[in-house]
Amino acid sequence: MTAKADTRLRRLPDKGSKDLRLARDIIDEARICHVGFNVDGQPYVVPMALARDGDRILLHGSVVSRLMKNLAAGLPCCVTVTHLDGLVLARSAFNSSMNYRSLMVFGSASPVDDPEEKVRGLNILVEHLLPGRLAELRPSTRKEINATTLLSLPLKSFSIKVGEGPPDDTKSDIGTAIWAGVIPLKLRAGEPMAAPDMVPGISLPAYLLPRD
Repeated sequence: MTAKADTRLRRLPDKGSKDLRLARDIIDEARICHVGFNVDGQPYVVPMALARDGDRILLHGSVVSRLMKNLAAGLPCCVTVTHLDGLVLARSAFNSSMNYRSLMVFGSASPVDDPEEKVRGLNILVEHLLPGRLAELRPSTRKEINATTLLSLPLKSFSIKVGEGPPDDTKSDIGTAIWAGVIPLKLRAGEPMAAPDMVPGISLPAYLLPRD
């Protein structure tokens, strides 16, 4: 019998949350997660793409992947998503920190075997990673779909932790002549780079054009 994950926050519990809407938002803003699992006493943490379908997380990988085989068999896992929103620079190293949003989801994933549901789930993943891309791609072949495992993890047992705001300096440090504040951080897409073997004359798709 699998032990139930303890989602209580013991350190800085005021930063914790059980808000399902916030959990959804954290996932929806992410393109990557880290999946932790344990095989024969050896822990592993693997980066993976993810997407959300309602109140479940979708993960995909090769059918020959050890990770996918173990997770599909019901191995407990922990999926973690973190957004680093800023560096919090206090007047001491001890009080310096980061602004962040972090989500840990616990449970056992299930394979999506129904052919139509599997294609729908894989399409959700593609569209989540780059909205607008799916409509331009050729349909996946049956061979490609069969070579891919799609897993579903319920967004049921989870823990959220959020750090935000300015530095919380010790009172005796506030009068020190040291700059203190927050350096906001944000992930941005760079300039698209065309494949060297692309057919000449293809213009940049609308979904890749800069937006005001």
